[in-house]
Amino acid sequence: MLLGDIANSDAAVYGRPLDGVRILACEQLQALPYATQLLGRLGAEITKVEPIAGESGRASLPAMIDPEGRMIGATALRNNFSKRSIALNLKDPRAKELLIELAGTYDVFCENNKAGAMDRMGLGWSDLSARWPELIYLSVSGFGNTGDSPYRDWPAYAMVPEAMSGIYDYTRQGDEPPRVGPAGALGDIGSALYGVIGILAALRHREATGLGQYIDIAMLDAMVAMTDIVTNFWSLGRRPGDEPPLIMHSFRAGDGWFVMQVGREHQFARLAELIGHPEWTSDPRFATRPGWVEHLETVIRPAVEGWASAHSKLEVCSLLGAAGLAAGPVNTAPEIIADPHVAARNMLIEMPRTDGIPEPVLVPGNPVKMSRVVEGPEHRIPWVGEHTDSVLGSELGLSTAEITELRNDGVIA
Repeated sequence: MLLGDIANSDAAVYGRPLDGVRILACEQLQALPYATQLLGRLGAEITKVEPIAGESGRASLPAMIDPEGRMIGATALRNNFSKRSIALNLKDPRAKELLIELAGTYDVFCENNKAGAMDRMGLGWSDLSARWPELIYLSVSGFGNTGDSPYRDWPAYAMVPEAMSGIYDYTRQGDEPPRVGPAGALGDIGSALYGVIGILAALRHREATGLGQYIDIAMLDAMVAMTDIVTNFWSLGRRPGDEPPLIMHSFRAGDGWFVMQVGREHQFARLAELIGHPEWTSDPRFATRPGWVEHLETVIRPAVEGWASAHSKLEVCSLLGAAGLAAGPVNTAPEIIADPHVAARNMLIEMPRTDGIPEPVLVPGNPVKMSRVVEGPEHRIPWVGEHTDSVLGSELGLSTAEITELRNDGVIA
């Protein structure tokens, strides 16, 4: 799907569920920008507040160059569609006052700085809610701003709460080192989704009470919730080194790898029949699920891969699916880009580059498909401070002369 396209234009007559909701976000990297981009896709108006030099996601690699010759990193490119950007030097008291005044014209104020940073700047929940009691305030941090976490002062990128959730150790094999970031920035995106849920709930609650409230998302909390099997399975007796009693592994086909899950007896019988080993259903070695795992490498894998070697991984998965068995190909990036499902669901947005390279930047589309909500158009990410003048002029009524003075003094950019 190209930037600016609309997928289901017939739904435009219904508007969007978050039309009229306005969000002011002091955000960086991914945990909060992913959340606000999703809210924007549902109709919210997002104004991004950045430092004069731009938020830290713009400095990530790989990157492209903007029309002013500045680097825009991958993290910023994939999390900031359809937003406005204002650049404020929050070390200056005048910039802080501008931000506080701006917050009063929005429904939601968001930030994902280190815990306590906004309080120390006089921009925390207590400061803004005292001025604007209807304001909803969201904080996303590694370990939360409320409660008494012993890790409250630790900085945290996604891998930190991911590791602390136990999932790295849970998936570790033997004495190999933990694999960092096995699912992208899961800690960021998981936290973002819980932040979206909190904002939607708080907006509904404000309809009933007339008051805003504080939403505090700790990335470690989000990861403990998303990796529930770690603690749940432990409580039910599973220990490190215990193999789960099911086939949930990768196998090699003629042109690559695929994954398959067989966890019930009728599924095992279907697999045995499909690959030409119906005798397995009466073999005492496979009478129990632990037996499947015990003989996986010596018997089952050679048979499955011998059968699969005559087929492509897509053909294998189609045959397994037709037999009622869950399987999927292990795709490469080019295969995902060319995948007909991805195209049919508009799950990749093409953003033209601004630095002369013909291939577009690819950004994931909106995974929330709604029958009465139009999908698109998406607009390119904003350049640093691109909308500073228009926001300060329209929202706070500042004159051109006042804006020029603030810029000359280094308060805005």
